[in-house]
Amino acid sequence: MKPQYEHQIKVNLLNSLALAYMGDAVFETYVRHHLLQKGGIRPHLLHKESTSFVSAKAQSKAIHYFMDSGLLTEEEQSVVKRGRNAKSGTVPKNTDVQTYRYSTAFEALIGYLFLSEEITRMEEIIGETILYLESEKGGKNNE
Repeated sequence: MKPQYEHQIKVNLLNSLALAYMGDAVFETYVRHHLLQKGGIRPHLLHKESTSFVSAKAQSKAIHYFMDSGLLTEEEQSVVKRGRNAKSGTVPKNTDVQTYRYSTAFEALIGYLFLSEEITRMEEIIGETILYLESEKGGKNNE
């Protein structure tokens, strides 16, 4: 049973970093599920394998793929731009500012779709992201 709340989240009014916060958790959950479904990965390697999907570099690549391919709606493009332009005040040590901003844009898009209850579309984008990143790994020896 889904908990009931007194007010509904107004997704369009949420800060992009709040959308990214939600999108990060949702995307990581789907990636973990994908890796378990795939099987064949030793438990101690699951975390390492998951980082090839959830790293800032991977998410930045994915959002560029979607933008360059014209696969996003105008509304989704708007969310991506908002996410990209969000100022977090900190950037992780292991990535540059531009990569981090694009990864935030990707997470904001996933969070936006999740909180808007556009689950089918969100799952399409996540599925396409996983396929794209796996094909990138297969074609090149990344990291």
